[in-house]
Amino acid sequence: MRIEEELKLDFKDVLIRPKRSTLTSRSEVDLSREYVFHHSGQHYLGIPIIAANMDTVGTMEMANALAKHGVSAALHKHYREPELATFFKGRDARTMKGKPAEAAKPAVFYSMGITKADYQKFRRVKAEVGDLIQYVCVDVANGYTKSFVDFLRKLRDNYPKITIMAGNVVTGEMAEELILDGADIVKVGIGPGSVCTTRKMTGVGYPQLSAIIECADAAHGLGGLICADGGCTSPGDLAKAFGGGADFVMLGGMLAGHDECMGDVVERDGVRKVRFYGMSSRTAMDKYSGGVANYRASEGKEVLLDYRGPVADTMQDILGGVRSACTYVGARRLKELSKRTTFIRVARQLNEVFGQS
Repeated sequence: MRIEEELKLDFKDVLIRPKRSTLTSRSEVDLSREYVFHHSGQHYLGIPIIAANMDTVGTMEMANALAKHGVSAALHKHYREPELATFFKGRDARTMKGKPAEAAKPAVFYSMGITKADYQKFRRVKAEVGDLIQYVCVDVANGYTKSFVDFLRKLRDNYPKITIMAGNVVTGEMAEELILDGADIVKVGIGPGSVCTTRKMTGVGYPQLSAIIECADAAHGLGGLICADGGCTSPGDLAKAFGGGADFVMLGGMLAGHDECMGDVVERDGVRKVRFYGMSSRTAMDKYSGGVANYRASEGKEVLLDYRGPVADTMQDILGGVRSACTYVGARRLKELSKRTTFIRVARQLNEVFGQS
């Protein structure tokens, strides 16, 4: 047994200190990022926000809606092969109408697990649509297993030109290993999601902001990138994630409850509600796996969210909030935000340390 006593931080534990700025308007801020991925060599240009690959968020409808804002999506992994083939064949971001000039090529990630069935399904869809699938998200709850690393190596060896996002992990040494084993983007986060109960059920996790800072430092040293996955509940949290070094930010709960989520809509006391649940919840496992296996426990929950209409207004709030954060520190481009960010620990954290109420 070992105890690490170094302070670790979540989004709620810090604020961003304002700095002198020459910007006169939020409209001057460019939120797009350009990347050339370490392994695939592909070029990316877009706003680096990704809808999470949850079946009530990472839908094809959500991908199409977010593309108009230059924002990406990771499709959930439960779509059938014909649906996936039809979607990728019919999608062409280059001719998409209404996209902003700052975000030309939003990505859509094909999501998969690491079972033999997952791999064979991907091979069949990829064979049908060819290079129309350029991004893959290899998604497991625990990215520390040998089977996960072995699968990542196999996928990279067989598909050297695809861009791979893989996770989840929360420590720098594992981020380094995944980059060395073939990941272009490491997905960072264990337990911070609003409908994730991993920390409660297992006692395992890591404060998300510290995980981002440490994993970004490790990945960037090897030419890799990271995606902060989970824990954002407001636009300010995205600003903190980018300020901490995240290259991409993945959103679940903040994008849930919209028309494009295709979730079940119910009425409670005359108010429209939408079901939202974690992909390790009993609801999800009943839906896709025939129930919770007798050797495990549910590590997610279901909640009812207020119906929020189309996602466009929410995206305006999110992008506007991040632009505003950039103006407060004088970052003309999103790329500059991490270089101009100074975090201030808030009094709540200090009171906890010293045992004060």
